[in-house]
Amino acid sequence: MPTFDIVSELDKHELQNALDQANKEVTTRYDFKGTDSAFELKGTTVTMKTQSDFQLDQMFDILVQKANRRGIDIKCMERKNTDVQLKTAKEDIEMKEGLDAPLAKKIIKAIKDSKLKVQAANQGDSIRVTGKKRDDLQQVMQMLKGMEDLELPLQFNNFRD
Repeated sequence: MPTFDIVSELDKHELQNALDQANKEVTTRYDFKGTDSAFELKGTTVTMKTQSDFQLDQMFDILVQKANRRGIDIKCMERKNTDVQLKTAKEDIEMKEGLDAPLAKKIIKAIKDSKLKVQAANQGDSIRVTGKKRDDLQQVMQMLKGMEDLELPLQFNNFRD
């Protein structure tokens, strides 16, 4: 029986490349001269450091632009912990990955409501979809790609006949 897995993964190598490009742009831009602005990556958290709140917004725009070019969906970025003091501003951006329980339930419910002849099972950080026909599985993929209210980007792995 054909199967595939639904996952939400972050390509850390591409994220590092996007941050390197963003750091390079920040160091060469005139409006950031002498500000010691930089992006740092620790685990799945990106930290932006600069001098003002306005520059944090500009840095976030640069990061979004570079991440889009590298194929990273901005749905996985969540801005948190803005700390603005007298001459320093710092903000953390959490890069979300993995399917949490509420999102997995929402996806499984959408698959069951579609009335296609497939079964969906939660397997921790992924959802396994099984069906008798390959066409049914492809319809599930198209339906999930068309859903706009999902908080995370989805990838489809391990398609097997």
